[in-house]
Amino acid sequence: MTLHAFTLIIAAGIIHAFWNIVAKKAGGDARFSLFTSVLNALVWLPVGWWVGKDVVPQWGMTEWAFVSASALLHIFYFVTLLRGYRVADLTVVYPLARGSGPLISSMVAVLFLGEHLSSLGAVGIAAVVAGVFLIAGGPAMLRAASRPGPGEARDRTIKGLYYGLLTGLFIAAYTVVDSYAVKVMLLSPILLDYMGNLVRVVMLAPLGMMNWAETRRLWLQQWRFALVVAIFSPMAYVLVLYAVQTAPISHVAPAREVSMLFAALIGGKLLGEGDRLLRIAGALLIGVGVVALGLG
Repeated sequence: MTLHAFTLIIAAGIIHAFWNIVAKKAGGDARFSLFTSVLNALVWLPVGWWVGKDVVPQWGMTEWAFVSASALLHIFYFVTLLRGYRVADLTVVYPLARGSGPLISSMVAVLFLGEHLSSLGAVGIAAVVAGVFLIAGGPAMLRAASRPGPGEARDRTIKGLYYGLLTGLFIAAYTVVDSYAVKVMLLSPILLDYMGNLVRVVMLAPLGMMNWAETRRLWLQQWRFALVVAIFSPMAYVLVLYAVQTAPISHVAPAREVSMLFAALIGGKLLGEGDRLLRIAGALLIGVGVVALGLG
């Protein structure tokens, strides 16, 4: 992995952790995804127009198929993530989603896309996964999930496991699709993200119209959070897509988990979810894993 790609991933990790904490505090549902998509389209319109005015008219069915597939997978990802944030702790859902997604996408890249992973790179992935496990609660998380009988803590942990892993599957899916689009088809990362967001607006618009009074009520409550996500989420992801253009997916995807360093410490303090020592240990493991991936 080049220093350039590594720097992009570190910057993306900081931004990604920040907007996920904002999304958690918003407590939104699928309409929140619509709000962020609409604001995203408006905020980034000048950039999207400038980059795409001569390129998009030349796109054919293949390009639009990838953009549409990306848009659909990102909707499933974001709606599932928001649902997890409403019913479970960020420090369970976020680490599991961020840990399982890159692991799956790395395996796909090695098995089906012809990428190679060195021994040091494999150690890096293992360290990232172990760090994510510790940040999510480690053995205590598993004990809480397997404890018999009803209980709020047990239910929140089980829901966190479920939504975290489901979100991870969608992360793996859009990572592979988007990486192929920018690495093989040579689509612009900015255009893939922006045009995919426009498709998301069209897909989500009927949801907002179904109950206009509820949509309006939630908009008044959540538009400030949605604006922050709309500004920063594309920044983080476009940086990752540019890194993918110069580094293997099997390295970039796990290295993105550097965001856990920031989410574990910042999120744990802001949201009061405890276990700070365990989070620090997990964050250190992730840091070691990211360095190993960079070197391997």
